[in-house]
Amino acid sequence: MRRLIMIVGLLLVVCLLVPVACAKPPEPAPAPTPAPMPAPAPAPVIELPPPMPAGVEVVVLPSTAEERMIVRNGEMSLVVEDVVDSLDEIAQLAVRFDGYVVSSRIWGEEQDKRGRISIRVPDDKFEQALAELGELAVRIKSESTDSRDVTEEYTDLKSRLKNAEATESQYLALLEKAEVEETIRIYELLHQVRREIEQIKGRMQYLERTSSMSLIEVRLEPEATAKPLVRAGWSALEALKSAVRGIVIFGQWLGTAAMWLVIFIPVWGTILGVILWRLRRRQKA
Repeated sequence: MRRLIMIVGLLLVVCLLVPVACAKPPEPAPAPTPAPMPAPAPAPVIELPPPMPAGVEVVVLPSTAEERMIVRNGEMSLVVEDVVDSLDEIAQLAVRFDGYVVSSRIWGEEQDKRGRISIRVPDDKFEQALAELGELAVRIKSESTDSRDVTEEYTDLKSRLKNAEATESQYLALLEKAEVEETIRIYELLHQVRREIEQIKGRMQYLERTSSMSLIEVRLEPEATAKPLVRAGWSALEALKSAVRGIVIFGQWLGTAAMWLVIFIPVWGTILGVILWRLRRRQKA
């Protein structure tokens, strides 16, 4: 009986061990899948300009926003009622437009007077000044304007001025270290550079002034229909008196001449007698 119990116990143990030995080991848990990284943004594409062909020169044009320096002049020939009054009105017009009179001239007499005046007005009032000058005239005989762009010349002068001033600074630096023999030569070069600087500055100031203040030249002449048929101050009575005085003066001259002839008869009579005697003697011979 005891042996039977042991056998049953062994069988029970074997039955318990067999399924444990045959069982598969547990599979490891799967590793967590990492979250996908966002794709990098594409780099911006920069379009390069096509290469310039060989032998082609690149020309840099001036910016349209750059302020240009324009010198403008105008000429007008006007027929006016009164030259003197018109000349004064033009001078007042120049002052009213913040300008000034450059020169003026009047010549002729009475109703034949003519005039010429030159004025400068700010460039932004150039067109308005021409329009108002035309309103002062009975009629406009001629009108012309011209303009000249001096921007490039002014820019070139600025570059030359900068170079000349740099050269002046170099000469001044050399002058401090120069010996006595070199000092005279450096002074001569310095004088030439400074003279060039003054010339450049003078030209630049002239361009600045002429581009900011436009010149207008006006010729004035009187209206032809306003000219009187008879000269002012003429009188028929005075003309008659002048004619009578002329006759009287001529008569006085004849009387004076006759008196001289009578008084000098002995002189010219003797001379005339000698001449006639010699002529008759030659005829007889």
